[in-house]
Amino acid sequence: MLPSQLSFGLERLCKFLAKDSEASLTFYGGEPLLKIPLIEEIMQNAPCKKFMLQTNGLLLGKLRPEFANRLSTILVSIDGDERLTDKNRGKGDFRKVIANLKLLKKNGFSGELIARMTVTEDTDILKQVKFLLKNGFFSFDAVHWQLDANFWNDFKARPKFRKWLLQDYNPKLRKLANYWVSEMQKKEKVLKLLPFVETMQDLLLERKSALRCGSGFANFTIQYDGRIIPCPVMVGMKEYYLGSISSVPERLRRIAPEGECKECKIIDFCGGRCLYSSIVQPWPVEGRKLVCKSVENLREAMMEQLPRVKRLLKKGKIMLKDFEHAKYQGPEIIP
Repeated sequence: MLPSQLSFGLERLCKFLAKDSEASLTFYGGEPLLKIPLIEEIMQNAPCKKFMLQTNGLLLGKLRPEFANRLSTILVSIDGDERLTDKNRGKGDFRKVIANLKLLKKNGFSGELIARMTVTEDTDILKQVKFLLKNGFFSFDAVHWQLDANFWNDFKARPKFRKWLLQDYNPKLRKLANYWVSEMQKKEKVLKLLPFVETMQDLLLERKSALRCGSGFANFTIQYDGRIIPCPVMVGMKEYYLGSISSVPERLRRIAPEGECKECKIIDFCGGRCLYSSIVQPWPVEGRKLVCKSVENLREAMMEQLPRVKRLLKKGKIMLKDFEHAKYQGPEIIP
């Protein structure tokens, strides 16, 4: 059982963070803004190069501007338009989040705001991503989406998943990729759709990737008891603990995806998708293969658009630097 409050003094955390001159700290949950006094105290004292936040956005208006404006990146859980977001998260949530985001900008926030979508059988990926990019409410700097798939033991309870993934999500993702490149051509701008931006950048550079969220080698999680784990979802998985902030080894043990990922033909593109699910494998083989088909579809979509992107680069419509983005700041990249 983990404590519900920090079981160590902040001086220990600060001492630990001081070992890395490039330390970045993300406030993650549950909902981290339930602990605003703790967040503010950490930000006042921790020797970090940057601070980031993942939040459902409902309490964002309560974070004082002097702290909110120091955050380099805020990831906000929002699933698309008002109907879909309220259906998934609660009636009225969409408008509360939008109001808090507008207040945040009014109070001087100039960092990156990323819409972090949870994608389910109710999601029209083409419609909802385009909505978050341009609407009459609030437009985000970047959009990321994550399939709500292969995390929990719920595959048998989702009879519509196969049909939706194969006949709706996958083909509409291809259409979204086509729209993304068409916007490059028309507006000479690379929209920050993070599953596309990072994977296309690597294809252009002919670069292989490890697990794209960075968990287990570039990103680590500190539990409330001070123990270090490779991923925030892996709370309580003691065989994967990596020490604690008071007794951390000089070099943290690297934790890599397991199972079928080791033999996958597109591992250098995907990186493993999810460290937790590759180890726990909560879905049966049939379900895992469906999720992998979505990753294969993403790769095929990027390969299909690669020649168009190269032509736009050659013509000077866009530049390679337009694909630059902060890595390991929260999004898993592979949906």
